[in-house]
Amino acid sequence: MGFDTRALQIDATAEAERIIAWLQYHVIRTLHRQGVVLGISGGIDSSVALALCVRAFGPQRVAALMMPERDSDPQTLHLSEMVARHYGIEPILEDITPALEGFGCYCRRDEAVRRIFPEYDAAHGYKMRIVLPQNLLDTDTLNVFSLEIITPDGEVKRKRLPPREYAHIVAASNVKQRTRMAMVYYHAELRNYAVIGTPNKNEHDQGFFVKYGDGGADLRPIVHLYKTQIYQLARYLDVPEVIQRRPPTSDTYSAPTTQQEFFFRLPFETMDLLWYAQERHVPVVDVAEALRLTPVQVQRAFNDFARKRRTTAYLRVPPLELRAEDHAAITMNHETCTNMQE
Repeated sequence: MGFDTRALQIDATAEAERIIAWLQYHVIRTLHRQGVVLGISGGIDSSVALALCVRAFGPQRVAALMMPERDSDPQTLHLSEMVARHYGIEPILEDITPALEGFGCYCRRDEAVRRIFPEYDAAHGYKMRIVLPQNLLDTDTLNVFSLEIITPDGEVKRKRLPPREYAHIVAASNVKQRTRMAMVYYHAELRNYAVIGTPNKNEHDQGFFVKYGDGGADLRPIVHLYKTQIYQLARYLDVPEVIQRRPPTSDTYSAPTTQQEFFFRLPFETMDLLWYAQERHVPVVDVAEALRLTPVQVQRAFNDFARKRRTTAYLRVPPLELRAEDHAAITMNHETCTNMQE
C-alpha cells in the first residue's frame, strides 16, 4: 500500500464538525446532561477539547477546572486561565495540594525516592522526575526507567530505578490524576453535566494514562486522533500560539519532564507516522524509505509500540462482570487447573 509523510493529514473543518455533532448528540440524547465539564492544563489536548466543547454547547454550558498542586509548573495555571478566557469561560480553580497531602501522596513518593537518593529532601529544594532512554531508534534499549534528582544548587543525579521503587513512585503519583477526576465529577454532578476526557490516541493506545484518573470520563472526543492531528485541529480552532508551541509535558513530577522524556521516547512527528504505518501493516522497508530511516530503526520503533501496548493492555480492559452464563466455563477451567496442580 502507498505510504508517505502526508498520511496523517486531516480535513480539520470536517473533523471538528463531526466531533461537535457527536458531542451534542451523546451529551443531550444519550446521557441527558445539560452541559460538560473538563479539566484544563494549558496543554494542547485539553485546549482542543475545550474549544470543541465551547463550539458544541456555548461557553455558558462548559465548566473548565484548573487543578494545580504543589509540583505543578507555574505556567500550567497561567496558560489554563488564558485559554479558558480565550474561549469566553471563567475557569474554576481547585488547588488539590491539601487533598494530596491528606492521601500521603508526596510523603509516600518521597519515601521511595530516598531509598535511591538518601539526601533527597523536597522541603529543602530538591526536585525529581522519572525518565526513559531517548535513543530509541539507535539502540535496542528496553523501557527501563531512571530516577533523576536535581539538588538545590542545580546538580543533576541519575540512577536506574528498580522495579519496587518505580511501582512505589508511580502508585503515589497516580493519586494526583485520580484526585483530579474525583473533583471533576464533583462539579459534573453539581451541574448535571457530563465529564469530558482529554486523552488522545497516543496516550490511550500506548497506555499513557491513569486508570480511573485521566482515563476516566463520560465521553472521550479526541481519543481517535494522533497527536499531530490534534495540532491540526488546534490551528483550525484558534488555540493560542503559545500553547501550540509548548512541548507536551507530564506535569506530574517536581522537575520539568516532557512526555517524550517520560514515556514516548520519540518526537510525535516521527512516532505518529511510524505507529500509523505499523497499524496498517505497511512493510518496514516502505516505511524506512518514506521516513528516511533504516529498516532496523523502523523495527525498533515497532517493537517498542508493541511492548507498550502489551504491558498496558490491562488499563484498557473495562470492569469484568460475572454473569450467570459464565458459570460452566469457570467451573471447567477451575477443574482443569486443579487437575494440572495434582
